[in-house]
Amino acid sequence: MTGADADERSERPERATRRATLRTTHADATAVARALAPDNTAEMHTRVEGSTVVTTVARETTGGLRSTVDDYVTNMQVADELHTDAQTEERTHTDTNTDTNE
Repeated sequence: MTGADADERSERPERATRRATLRTTHADATAVARALAPDNTAEMHTRVEGSTVVTTVARETTGGLRSTVDDYVTNMQVADELHTDAQTEERTHTDTNTDTNE
């Protein structure tokens, strides 16, 4: 890249930010949102609306947005599965420890 190319690039207006909003429904949306929170970056905003987790992701490039959304969806699936498995384990544990003597 020549000096002229660098000057031309710096005079271009900033590229528009790419955004995606993901809405996913869960048995316990609050638990899933809490599990995802540590992985959220400053460009991500998550809220819970009833049984739905709503996350908006913003990135400067389409490739960056795609990568972030892909990572987020993978993390969300794991969080949902772990929470579902934990609930199943808790119910199973409670059912097997219930006093059935009458």
